[in-house]
Amino acid sequence: MTASDLAEILFTSRLQESEHPSAEQVRSAIDARFGACGGDRSACVAAVAQEAGDHPETYLVRMRWALTSVTEAYPDLTRAA
Repeated sequence: MTASDLAEILFTSRLQESEHPSAEQVRSAIDARFGACGGDRSACVAAVAQEAGDHPETYLVRMRWALTSVTEAYPDLTRAA
């Protein structure tokens, strides 16, 4: 998966920026959320679309945080891109 894919999954997790999560917490949250989506990335993407529609005022801030968190938690992934 790409950094964008992982950020979408993180976006739908319960993890919050205010918790100042570690890289391990980010990876764990992504694994847990992906499992909750049945291992189906499209199910997670649908949740992102739902949240974006329900809370457009917070979408950009949360997605920006998710992307930043993923690039920090998966440095090898972003170097390969």
